[in-house]
Amino acid sequence: MSSKIKNYKQIILYGISFAALLALLKWLEIRFVVFQNSFEIYAGAIAFIFTILGIWLALKLAKPTVRTKIIEKEIFINKVDEFIFNRAAANRLGLSSRELEVLQLMANGLSNQEIADQLFISLNTVKTHISRIFEKMDVKRRTKAIESAKSLSIIS
Repeated sequence: MSSKIKNYKQIILYGISFAALLALLKWLEIRFVVFQNSFEIYAGAIAFIFTILGIWLALKLAKPTVRTKIIEKEIFINKVDEFIFNRAAANRLGLSSRELEVLQLMANGLSNQEIADQLFISLNTVKTHISRIFEKMDVKRRTKAIESAKSLSIIS
């Protein structure tokens, strides 16, 4: 076996020499291409970096930053079964019995027309009662009037 290697020793040396020479020439060619086109290579590299940065930034901005958490808690409410009318608060506000009726019907969710139909009065009269209730209770909305009246125990 060693005699075969000795016979081909010169051929193997020439082969390794040509491979080294070829590698040197390719390295010089690449170096020449890099020096010749350095601006294009740098511009391409910068474009590639900014493309990757843009994709990363778009993915970050597309994600919602606000996460909604639903927390369930048990709330105990002391519910009073009996409603006790607070006549002192009603008298202090100066609410008439008809205005109290209108206020209670508003709290039940009836519209102005439904209140008028149930009390057998005109729609304008209902509107007048409601505007006087707002004025006496110093509120601007039905919900505030109902909330205030319930907190004062004027309506149930």
